[in-house]
Amino acid sequence: MRNHEVVIPENPVSHFLFVSTRFAWFWLIVRLYVGYQWLSAGWGKLHEDVWTGGKAGVALTGFIQGALVKSKAVPGSNPDVAGWYANFLKDVVLPHAKLFSYLVSYGEFLVGLGLIVGLLTGIAAFFGGLMNASYLFAGTLSTNPILLILGMILVLAWKVAGWYGLDRFALPFLGTPWKRNEQTLILHKNTKEN
Repeated sequence: MRNHEVVIPENPVSHFLFVSTRFAWFWLIVRLYVGYQWLSAGWGKLHEDVWTGGKAGVALTGFIQGALVKSKAVPGSNPDVAGWYANFLKDVVLPHAKLFSYLVSYGEFLVGLGLIVGLLTGIAAFFGGLMNASYLFAGTLSTNPILLILGMILVLAWKVAGWYGLDRFALPFLGTPWKRNEQTLILHKNTKEN
């Protein structure tokens, strides 16, 4: 028996939002907002001694200890931090607080930079969302819910979210894992021949 592929056409709304470049101006605004939030948070940490200097890990250790306190439930209520995540923080992150301090600082900065210049927008938004989810799991609200939602939407809009940015030039050159650009293949072929 042969399997027949069924292609379900994209609905006009999702096509307009996530495929058509006519809505790219909106994604530029979202991208710049989210990128600025990450860039400024990372930039501040890169210039603080307790994040990336001689005392690296001190600020993160304090944050983790606060999250661990939130993991203890008052009788009759649910804790703000789930037990499994508290164990991860205590057993994995806390012993390596200095390393994670650098990862957080540079990660926030690079996510912000990627989003602002529109380079590998979907990947930057994914890692930003991963950090937002980590902060939420640690019991910190702040701007994390809205940034997580906006980041997830940017991941969905990755094809056009970087249209007004470096992705417009980088993605056709890099190609995609499922369909390499013919021009990229010709470029590689010409490079090998020379």
